[in-house]
Amino acid sequence: MELNNIKPAYGAKHYKRRVGRGIGSGLGKTAGRGHKGQKSRAGGYHKVGFEGGQMPLQRRLPKRGFKSQTAKYNAEVSLAALERLGAADVDMLTLKQAGLIGEMIKVVKVIKSGELKLAVKLNGIGATAGAKAAIEAAGGSVN
Repeated sequence: MELNNIKPAYGAKHYKRRVGRGIGSGLGKTAGRGHKGQKSRAGGYHKVGFEGGQMPLQRRLPKRGFKSQTAKYNAEVSLAALERLGAADVDMLTLKQAGLIGEMIKVVKVIKSGELKLAVKLNGIGATAGAKAAIEAAGGSVN
């Protein structure tokens, strides 16, 4: 092998398509744009969702629903998850380190889903009425 014999791998290089360079090139005259119309013209195009003046789909459909921007800061933890965690004292930092809630979460609530046999003390975490009863029945407390 010598430096003057080195070539790029087959298929690595290809010619750039040059349109509008005569009939023989195969891309002359209309240069692959078809015939006439808005899309054949330079600078002639339209915005996303434009349907030629017809009422666009996003305006024909009714407005519906609402997505709360504060919901991304709230999380739920089940009693079963607390049982698996196995910690006596539970606070936000403990749950984040265990990966039960995300890093952005600001408000956590324990919900009654599953069984809890451990005595768990919650600090700075809310609980539903059913979950609170289950935690206190197991010998824990909610602050």
